[in-house]
Amino acid sequence: MEKQKIVIVGGVAGGATAAARLRRVNENSHIVLLERGEHISFANCGLPYYIGGSIEKREKLLVQTVEGMSRRFKLDIRNLSEVLNINREEKSVRIMDLSTGKEYEETYDVLLLSPGAKPFLPPVTGISEAKNIFSLRSIPDTDKIKTYVEQKKPKSAVIIGGGFIGLEMAENLHELGINIRLVERSGQVMEALDFEMAAIVQEHLRAKGVELFLNNGLERIEAEGKKVILQNGEELDTDMIIMAAGVQPESKLAEEAGLELGSRNSIRVNEYLQTSDPSIYAVGDAIEVKDYISGQAGFVPLAWPANRQGRIVADTISGKPTVYKGTLGTAIAKVFDLTAAVTGNNEKILQRRGVTYKVAHIHPSSHAGYYPGATPLALKMIFSPDNGTILGAQAVGAKGADKRIDVLATAIKGGLTIYDLPELELAYAPPFSSAKDPVNMLGYVAQNMLDGKLETFQWYEVPGLQESGAFILDVREEKEWEAGHIDGAVHFPLDTLRNRIHELPASETIYLYCHAGLRGYLATRILEENGLRVKNLDGGNKTYRTAMNERKLTEKAMPVPEVLG
Repeated sequence: MEKQKIVIVGGVAGGATAAARLRRVNENSHIVLLERGEHISFANCGLPYYIGGSIEKREKLLVQTVEGMSRRFKLDIRNLSEVLNINREEKSVRIMDLSTGKEYEETYDVLLLSPGAKPFLPPVTGISEAKNIFSLRSIPDTDKIKTYVEQKKPKSAVIIGGGFIGLEMAENLHELGINIRLVERSGQVMEALDFEMAAIVQEHLRAKGVELFLNNGLERIEAEGKKVILQNGEELDTDMIIMAAGVQPESKLAEEAGLELGSRNSIRVNEYLQTSDPSIYAVGDAIEVKDYISGQAGFVPLAWPANRQGRIVADTISGKPTVYKGTLGTAIAKVFDLTAAVTGNNEKILQRRGVTYKVAHIHPSSHAGYYPGATPLALKMIFSPDNGTILGAQAVGAKGADKRIDVLATAIKGGLTIYDLPELELAYAPPFSSAKDPVNMLGYVAQNMLDGKLETFQWYEVPGLQESGAFILDVREEKEWEAGHIDGAVHFPLDTLRNRIHELPASETIYLYCHAGLRGYLATRILEENGLRVKNLDGGNKTYRTAMNERKLTEKAMPVPEVLG
């Protein structure tokens, strides 16, 4: 390959990965890596855990130093160097050395943009006057928060935003003894989850003492950050504010250069990560990506895509054109004692697209129930009723959520359907799983649904059924019934059901439920074999009760999603 001059704007995941890969496949090109900050490669996702103390040493966050990376990969690395503009006609960039203030030009044969994303700061009154407001995106941001906490010893914090960063900061500041109030303008935390799965996380947050203000946004800030006023008029006194209301792409440089922009002003690229200028490529949190499930364009700032894009764009630049196939959106977060993980599309996305789908919820144990330490696991899978294509999955639990979502993400990428999941031969021993892994069980449930052996209804349909006077049947045990049941339900324990079939209405649909769905399925088979029409509550009373309790705790009722399919 001919010698090229490749200029990379931005380090961290995308830019630093691309630089290292470029050198590994091309020893002779001149590679210039420009980074506005001091650090070219750091563990962005580890920042909250350094603040909270789980990661004790700051240097552990530094993946590569300028000196070390320059020496190993023969790179021309210039940190504290801000690119001011791009001259596409002359194929050059104008750079300011932030340590001296001097400006100069640098030419390129190929330009790679990896500027990342920046925290979104809502345009509210008082935000610029606040002296105790922080966002978290970089090492300097981390240092500011860490120093403030150590010196000022705040007793309370308001976190604006209930996404990944907001929840991770809630946990880590709570670990430092700080009272946490979390404000989220939507009706739930973690928008990547559907409501009934987020409800499990919210229940856990409340149990840990985190106060949630849902369906409520930031109206204004007063008293230089000591007072937060919410949209419903509530006033929260606080010692510090964390802004975690999402991020927006750093696309100003691209926009000013006349490059085409896409979703949320992200940089538009083709399948080879090439911008509207064939000499300029872009990767990472600043670009528009294709949704792997739908093929639609969107903005998904995550670490795995940035790293993958950095590697494959280096191959393309080096003469081996490689396609980026899209972003599946696989993500995971630790929320105190729980893990919440997602992959693919959720119901909200599919409803916006008008896609027909079916849903399966199960509540298995993280490993064999008879082996000590097993914990509850909530799993949800969304799939096509036409061919069993897996459209998305979600998991929440203290143990085992990570590996189940990883298996399901791999299944989606491998083109497997719900019919293949029972065939997966997954590692089993009592401390790790069950002989039928929860992923196998999801496959069995979904297959029963598509084969006509199981018809379900969802938790949010229950209030409508109660109002219409539908026949609701509880097949749990007596103690479970006495501990709480759906109002208006009739109680026939599963083991008595065969002897009481004559007491059931033969002319109407029976809506039955158990604790988590399994006994409901057994009851469904008994009744259907006896000629009755039955629907089983998907996820059982466990899904229904958690979701309905959280819905009542929000300040206004969540909109009821439409059932498609």
